[in-house]
Amino acid sequence: MSPLSSVDPETAPSEVEAAPTPVDDPFQSVLQTLQAELGAGLEASEPQRGDLWVRVARDSWKQAAEVLRFQLGYDFFSFLSAIDWMPHTWPNPKVGEGDGEAEQEPEPTASASAPDGWQTGVAGGDSRFQLLARVYSTSRKNSVLLKCDLDDDAPQAPTWHEVYPGADWHEREAWEMFGIDFAGHPNLAHLYLPSGFEGFPLRKDFPLLSREVKPWPGLVDVEGFPAGYGGDDAGEEG
Repeated sequence: MSPLSSVDPETAPSEVEAAPTPVDDPFQSVLQTLQAELGAGLEASEPQRGDLWVRVARDSWKQAAEVLRFQLGYDFFSFLSAIDWMPHTWPNPKVGEGDGEAEQEPEPTASASAPDGWQTGVAGGDSRFQLLARVYSTSRKNSVLLKCDLDDDAPQAPTWHEVYPGADWHEREAWEMFGIDFAGHPNLAHLYLPSGFEGFPLRKDFPLLSREVKPWPGLVDVEGFPAGYGGDDAGEEG
């Protein structure tokens, strides 16, 4: 072959396929540690939008927080809240435009994991009420979202306040708005509502009294100003 000849295209280095570079799953070690520590308490997991969603059993709720905080370095508490997956119940039928006929609430979509008809989102679930919390690792640069199924009749879970002190007020809000009890919390006291308030406003079956008085959206009657208030013409009929 002449020294000026081109390299055989079948053996050119640029055409040789390189071995695929293994991708390091940032959550592989997290899941392995959670599985080792929680066992059957780790019920489901799913990566979503760069985060890891993990559903754990209620009895493993606090232990999962301890593992994430003290073993895996998830040192930043973002939030804790709850979800009521029950389909919305309207105290009043919504009034349609024009014909004045009531608009019927759409039927919930059936789900294999939720026999009562509602779907419980990423990582699944089997109950009406779920706890949801997000923690972030300043070293790993990613987040884990934990969720936990609660009992429908008496939703309750162990408190996180000893693991993540910032969860204190978040648990008080979930207790106040959803009626979720946090065992071991030192001060489940109202944040927004008066102490004698009855019911839990963020539950889907909580009656909105304003909608019972007037059909949604509750038209407001506009009245004129009293005579002599706000100008010479205020309150005068045209």
